[in-house]
Amino acid sequence: MRREAEIWMTPKQAADRSSWRGAFAHFLHIPVGKIRTINPIQRSIDARTQKVKIRVKAELFIDEKGPEVSPSFIKNYPDVSRKAPVIIVGAGPAGLFAALTLIQNNLRPIILERGKDVKARKFDIARLNREHIVNPDSNYCFGEGGAGTYSDGKLYTRSTKRGSVQEILSILVSHGADPDILIDSHPHIGTDKLPAIIQSMRQSIIDAGGEIHFNHRVHDLIIHKGKTTGVIDKSGNAFEGIAVIIATGHSAKDVYEILDRHAVGLEAKSFALGVRAEHPQELIDSIQYHHAPRDPYLPAASYSLVKQVEGRGVFSFCMCPGGIIVPSATETGQLVVNGMSNSKRNSPYANSGIVVAIEPADFAHLNEFGPFAGLEFQRRIEDACWRAGGMTQTAPAQRITDFVEGRVSSSLPVSSYFPGLRTSALHELLPPLVAGRLQQAFVMFDKQMKGYLSNEAVILGTESRTSSPIRIPRDPDTFEQLQIKRLFPCGEGAGYAGGIVSSAMDGVNCAKAIALINKS
Repeated sequence: MRREAEIWMTPKQAADRSSWRGAFAHFLHIPVGKIRTINPIQRSIDARTQKVKIRVKAELFIDEKGPEVSPSFIKNYPDVSRKAPVIIVGAGPAGLFAALTLIQNNLRPIILERGKDVKARKFDIARLNREHIVNPDSNYCFGEGGAGTYSDGKLYTRSTKRGSVQEILSILVSHGADPDILIDSHPHIGTDKLPAIIQSMRQSIIDAGGEIHFNHRVHDLIIHKGKTTGVIDKSGNAFEGIAVIIATGHSAKDVYEILDRHAVGLEAKSFALGVRAEHPQELIDSIQYHHAPRDPYLPAASYSLVKQVEGRGVFSFCMCPGGIIVPSATETGQLVVNGMSNSKRNSPYANSGIVVAIEPADFAHLNEFGPFAGLEFQRRIEDACWRAGGMTQTAPAQRITDFVEGRVSSSLPVSSYFPGLRTSALHELLPPLVAGRLQQAFVMFDKQMKGYLSNEAVILGTESRTSSPIRIPRDPDTFEQLQIKRLFPCGEGAGYAGGIVSSAMDGVNCAKAIALINKS
């Protein structure tokens, strides 16, 4: 007999799967031996009371052996070496998952990535942290795997209507991710684990007959009679195919400029901007789990906060428990910060972007920049923070309590941010529409999480790359660009996704749309 059951366990019980059979048998009032097969469905933490519990839902087979659910997606890709080529610009989640989907549909992906492979990319990231030198093609945003490779690998999304989240997670598992991501309510992989997974995905693409070219920044599109037939890289090499997918992420300004030259009708869109807040992880644990140190069987505690302040959303973004803050500039003259954490989330710090919703009306005074007004709005704030940091990657920072009170901090707490901090007046550096709402929101957050507004917490400027301020218009049904046929804007950079999973699903959808065109 098949049955689904949901029970509550202690953190220790939930961590030891060998104890699950006994726990479910006790819940169902049956002998342990009657449960022949257990297939986990979902696992989540409930910290609403003083005693933290783990909710576990599973498929059980009683008095019969049931089929065990395979934790991996079968990597059985066909040989597409002689099939019609499709050009993909960008090797982030959207580009990689688009490539695998094209292969499944008997098309040959050719990926052009402006940055380096994931292994070589590490040296440029180390140089950025230690020497403050930005390689514009290889950094935390650009390179194999995209920005998600070095920002924790959080896999939670609300975009379930766009496709199958489980399919995306299963493909990641088949390439080396921990199978627990299939059942955890807020799954993540970890920056230390992602490079090997990305390399495995690359190998699947190459083994099937696809191509990946690194250090190939795209310089222009090849358009014939209103239809995209390929791209030209910075060295003048032409790559042609039946369609082109643009999956370059939210920081590739030069790609927007290429598209603008071809009059694709770029649109301004809302985004969010603010700071990255860092607390001692033990403080967040004590607030969320009601005591510290936390139970050794519980993960580092996270939080999700959102408030309406003067008609705008102020919310936490890309929260990294047990993580570190990293420099995410893509050009010299910028100061941009982001967060990441490894699989064990064992850093003594917790950090999160705390950002304010920005609407096109907020940068209407920059209309002379046309569709690039939002990018200019970002640039000016990033430039101001860079100058405040001493024109290096040293970040302007302020104790959160001083920021709320509008005073410069006389000293700063120790931070995970390797390039270093410089005490600054972030309440003056940020636009009033951002600073004022953040000041109010931090007070509100403290009422929800008592102790959040701590003198030991520090904020760094600026968290500005939450999403693209530009949308590339496309047909909502065919995913094809409206002005130029066979051009498929995709993922975060196109304005249609916000994270690894949603970007991956958008890549899958664009690839499927191209497959339909190829069949017609």
